[in-house]
Amino acid sequence: MRINRINLNADLGEGLGPWRMGDDAAMLDIVTSANIACGGHAGDPNVMRETVRLAKESGVSIGAHPSYPDLQGFGRRAMALAPAELESQMAFQIGALAGIAALEAAQVTHVKPHGALNNLACVDRAVADTICRAVRTVDQTLILLAPAASQLVVAGNAAGLRVVEEIFADRAYLPDGQLVPRARPDAMIHGAAASLAHVLAMLEAGALIAVDGTRIATSIGSICVHGDNPDAVSVARHLREQLGARGYRILSLPEIA
Repeated sequence: MRINRINLNADLGEGLGPWRMGDDAAMLDIVTSANIACGGHAGDPNVMRETVRLAKESGVSIGAHPSYPDLQGFGRRAMALAPAELESQMAFQIGALAGIAALEAAQVTHVKPHGALNNLACVDRAVADTICRAVRTVDQTLILLAPAASQLVVAGNAAGLRVVEEIFADRAYLPDGQLVPRARPDAMIHGAAASLAHVLAMLEAGALIAVDGTRIATSIGSICVHGDNPDAVSVARHLREQLGARGYRILSLPEIA
């Protein structure tokens, strides 16, 4: 059966001090959920507050985007953290965004891990369990936004969290369902038309589709467009317009969950 309800999300608030990455204001006019960096790989209190304010004004649901504590590496370097240390990082970053959101009378409704932490949680059940344990302890009502067909989905369901599975509009997949490493030339899907074709194929199949044609059946509730890509705004706008034209309802994450 074809999916006709879908969420469109982006990783935003990934600036630091006076430096900004991407056009968050433009993206927030298009997407329906924002994953906001909360100090681990990017973001500071002022950037977080500005992004929360813009998201609230746009009616976009707000999520925490915690990562390894790796500002220099943008959270894309794996780190060997003990479970208690990882739990502390999750609680610290989610709590920081929740506090900032309260200043704007807004609420954090979901969590999506970032970068290397997210990638490891896709394949390492112990790491996935640690993340889910921390999320549930901080707030058991939080939605977990997790890569489709991953160990993080399994762990989230086991922890009793509401889980929404996402696919990436701008990233290619390996036959095992993991993302093609960024170092490979075929890691990224470039341009609005190619991203739309990539997304539509997976939505219609109800499956991840790898670079070699392998299909992994999965539930799909959300589509991510990375806000740091140069063509992010045009890709997100094209996806929203074309999915809407095909009868898809583009909803916030709480509406999907």
